[in-house]
Amino acid sequence: MNAHSGHNARQRARPQQFRDARAFLDRLPAPQIVVPGNHDVPLHNVAVRFLQPLRRYRRYVTDDLRPYFDDEEMAVLGVNTARSLTIKGGRVNDAQVAWMSDRLRACPPGAVKIIVTHHPFDVPQGDDERNLVGRARMAMGALAGCGVDLFLAGHLHVSRTSHSAARYKINGHSALVVQAGTVASDRGRGEANSFNVVRIDRPQIAVERFEWQAESGEFALVSSERFRHTSDGWVPLQVSGQSP
Repeated sequence: MNAHSGHNARQRARPQQFRDARAFLDRLPAPQIVVPGNHDVPLHNVAVRFLQPLRRYRRYVTDDLRPYFDDEEMAVLGVNTARSLTIKGGRVNDAQVAWMSDRLRACPPGAVKIIVTHHPFDVPQGDDERNLVGRARMAMGALAGCGVDLFLAGHLHVSRTSHSAARYKINGHSALVVQAGTVASDRGRGEANSFNVVRIDRPQIAVERFEWQAESGEFALVSSERFRHTSDGWVPLQVSGQSP
């Protein structure tokens, strides 16, 4: 999961926002992969921002900034892309990429390999490329060699599924890049609140999008995309419902 602390424009790493986030996470099933975002770094408290940028996140949410889970079906790595020096942006560094590569090479054979970040490895055509996670090309080159299948991210507040090969021309590698909307914020960027459910049954992956329906007061399935793994990477099989 990709967690945001707090709600709306005042979403700036305040204690009550983290307590609210903790209460929300406690209502969800385990195991969980939770990663921080740029709003988990204090904006106005400059000393804390640079000396202990994720102090409250680590206190209330999790002290694990490199969460990992695997079983026979999947291997999931969470990566911290939040940084003190940026207001919105994020990045990965050489040490993080080395850790991801080592972990992925040691994961169970045949497992679907998943990377979870707050900042995305892809953005819609025409979108500001500064929204990409910093050093994305360096990381993608290294991770392609490990056979990463799926990148999950948030940050943009819009839902989207794309293929890494459209942006990163790496021979023999095409991963799915799945962008989550926003489930509990009013920053919808023109979309209703939503969340994704990813269903894995290798060699197939289904990405389902659930959207808030004001009339019924509940989330409902509005689109489903299915992909199959081939020698050319993940190729689409079926799309139903509304397109994101």
